[in-house]
Amino acid sequence: MHLSTLDIACFAFYCVALFCLAWWVSREKSGHKKDSKDYFMAGKSLPWWAVGASLIAANISAEQIIGMSGSGYAIGLAIASYEWMSAITLIIVAKYFIPIFLDKGIITMPQFLEQRFDGRVRLLMAIFWLGVYVLVNLTSVLYLGALAIHTIAGVDMVYGLAFLATFSIGYSIYGGLKAVALTDIVQVVLLIFGGLMVSYLALDQISEGEGAIAGFGELLATMPEKFDMILSPDNPHYISLPGISVLVGGMWVMNLSYWGFNQYITQRALAARNLAEAQKGIAFAAFLKLLMPLIVVVPGIAAVMLQPDLAKPDQAYPEMMKLVPSGLLGICFAALVAAIASSLSSMANSISTIFTVDIYKPLINQQADEQRLVLVGRSVALLSMLIAAVVAQPLLGQLDQAFQYIQEFTGFFTPGIVVIFILGFFWKKATAHSALVAAVASALLSLGFKLLWPDLPFMDRVGLVFLLCLAIAVTITLLENKGDSPKAVDLEHIDYRTSTGFNLAALAVAIILVAFYSAWW
Repeated sequence: MHLSTLDIACFAFYCVALFCLAWWVSREKSGHKKDSKDYFMAGKSLPWWAVGASLIAANISAEQIIGMSGSGYAIGLAIASYEWMSAITLIIVAKYFIPIFLDKGIITMPQFLEQRFDGRVRLLMAIFWLGVYVLVNLTSVLYLGALAIHTIAGVDMVYGLAFLATFSIGYSIYGGLKAVALTDIVQVVLLIFGGLMVSYLALDQISEGEGAIAGFGELLATMPEKFDMILSPDNPHYISLPGISVLVGGMWVMNLSYWGFNQYITQRALAARNLAEAQKGIAFAAFLKLLMPLIVVVPGIAAVMLQPDLAKPDQAYPEMMKLVPSGLLGICFAALVAAIASSLSSMANSISTIFTVDIYKPLINQQADEQRLVLVGRSVALLSMLIAAVVAQPLLGQLDQAFQYIQEFTGFFTPGIVVIFILGFFWKKATAHSALVAAVASALLSLGFKLLWPDLPFMDRVGLVFLLCLAIAVTITLLENKGDSPKAVDLEHIDYRTSTGFNLAALAVAIILVAFYSAWW
């Protein structure tokens, strides 16, 4: 399949318009030079709608659209638990975590760890996050994005990688987070419109022109096993989604780590105008997460009926895009690239933020002025994208379901991360030594279970390692017997009150989730 002239024109218009918008929102007032607060935190000026849209744009990318659709093809609707459980996780993050970060004036996650523990914990986790963001997150999004472009437009993988890297860094490198967050409004609208169109056309094709609702009904009737939300132990994919663990087990650890302590996600909320705007934005994102399975999972399930003999599950979404007619295909293609580009630019900006704030400024050049920090941030963003583009295909080229691989890899480290932050937030006695040991133990225990107990589902492994790391950290703290830490968070001075609107939104999210799981238990 190749794009028509009309498709190419639509796509080219999107690229030019996005560049113009990014540079327009990044313009500087007369006499003002962009400082590090402007570049890394959008001047602490983001309204709630920009926070919410940017959270989704940073999250939904090729990893979800291509990877999760591929998992929908292989597993079914059960993979949607990652999206739906994220919605309630976002409410928890907005209510209990973001107030602490904003009260402390946090810019990066490692910065909080130094405030609460010490510089060793900050440096260790900064290095860890830089490695993961460059070698796992950036590479996976680049590779899956290039794969989609290759499938849809026939562009060679190398050129696809080069285009995505250049385009993403090109529109965001000058303006920083503000350019990323405000252009994400356009990206999310395009993503939802294009994604719903692909889902509609796939379902309409199944019903032979009778409409999407009829197609969904036929999908339910023909393949009911694809709509089991809680997999039984005899399901061949149980090891990926182990039954009830998606509701009460390791998925909570994965989601709390991703939405609560992940720099390129939380950075948007930290850049909000105030706490109320941050919480409203996160609640908005929670509702959008409820919608995402219709965009990223349903096309994969539909592909089982329409294209049952795909070589790889990750080819499902690109194949479904072939149903889109000329002209509209250009819009859907632009929507896919929009999702990829927004995630890439978000990750690159957060990589540059962590390196500049947590490594360069405190350890390399403490006297660096604001313009030097912005220059370093731009240079690191460019370098990280270059490294990811070079290593993407060698690292991920042989995988069938990249989404599952990414989840399992990050699951080695997330238990320790969640232990460190939860104890740092809510237990005044927690010590720096206990945090360091928890971080290291998380990787070692996960590797040990992976090698010695290979049949243990990775999500159960995440939950088990979390409990073990928690026990280890608590034991070390009690053995040290230092009493309350002088760096402990004073929870009595944290404002946990939320607006009536936020409370109603949280209740609505909970009711919708109960309805979903009741319908497809």
